[in-house]
Formats: sequence, structure tokens, C-alpha cells
Amino acid sequence: MSDGQVTIELTSDEALVLSHWLEKLQMMDLSQVVDDPAVWAPIHRIAGTLDKTLPELFASDCEERLEAARQRLRPED
Repeated sequence: MSDGQVTIELTSDEALVLSHWLEKLQMMDLSQVVDDPAVWAPIHRIAGTLDKTLPELFASDCEERLEAARQRLRPED
């Protein structure tokens, strides 16, 4: 971490679910959800990075893939 960069590793399922949630978040007035505007830049950067690296987001069956990923990530009762 000497270059000032932080790397976060996510599974494909985690990345897909997080990307979808971030997209919904960005469509809202962020000031209602995030009390510090300094947080907005990292939110946008993470969302943009996920958009560029997840071809599943643009697949015709994206909703099905998203729901399957959510099911796999939810803890079993």
C-alpha cells in the first residue's frame, strides 16, 4: 500500500449485487443518504469501476443473474 492505493477484492456475486445497489443509490439525492459530500467521490469511483468490469450488467439476463447472486449471498436461515 505504499503507493496510496487500496485494493478491495470481491466475488463476482458481491460485485454484481453491490454495483446494482450503488446504481440505485446514485439515482437518489445522495445528500439524503450520505451526510458527508466527501464520500460521494469514492462512491462514484467504485460504481464506475464496477460498471467497467462487470459485463453481466449489460447482459439480457442481468436481472436473473442479479437475483441468483443475491440468493447465493443471503445467509441461510
